[in-house]
Amino acid sequence: MKSHRLEVADVIRAHGSSYLETYGSSTSADQKRVLRHLAACRTAALGGHKKKCDRCGHEEIAYNSCRNRHCPKCQGAARIQWLAARAKESLPVEYFHTIFTLPAAIGPLALQNKRVIYGILFQAAAETLLQIAADPKHLGARIGFLAVLHTWGQNLLHHPHLHCVVPGGGIALDGSRWIACKNGEKPFFLPVKILSLVFRGKFLQRLGKAFDRRELSFNGALRGLAERSAFERWIAG
Repeated sequence: MKSHRLEVADVIRAHGSSYLETYGSSTSADQKRVLRHLAACRTAALGGHKKKCDRCGHEEIAYNSCRNRHCPKCQGAARIQWLAARAKESLPVEYFHTIFTLPAAIGPLALQNKRVIYGILFQAAAETLLQIAADPKHLGARIGFLAVLHTWGQNLLHHPHLHCVVPGGGIALDGSRWIACKNGEKPFFLPVKILSLVFRGKFLQRLGKAFDRRELSFNGALRGLAERSAFERWIAG
């Protein structure tokens, strides 16, 4: 008889209630929803459908999947398919892995304003890559890239950062040729210090505009930042 392999859902079903009793007050509604979805995935709780063989009449019940993107059970195949599709799109050139990270101080504000802050992160990173790559002092080309948001670190704590996969080159600004990223004989993308400085400026500029447009919420310990003077001091610090 085939033994049952321990799954994340088994751990959640066995210990989820006691976890929430202890840490429920600091667990967000989104996180609680993920726990519920993963625990119910491919169980009778989500219903199912019957499969019947036309030849022998054998029947099997297949329970429905939760389709939550965090689920390691039902989304594994989707991840593999997504990666395969991205691999087909890749060019026969060197690739670079660039990471844009938000400072820890921004973390609490990002938790309260996910859509706004993560949107600014994407916009600032994209503008930085495109601007520096197009500068003739660096690459002088139009580049493309793939960006993926991670909202946690290796310790599974909140740590928003953007992983960018960038081809090692781009199309010349006049469209005439491919320009490869090189520093002598070694592949070299763009100067990290310049990327960092430009990204910081663009992020803070967009964050300030979001404040001006009243797009940010300040709750709990952040309530004092709703005052313009306090917000400006916080950004400057």
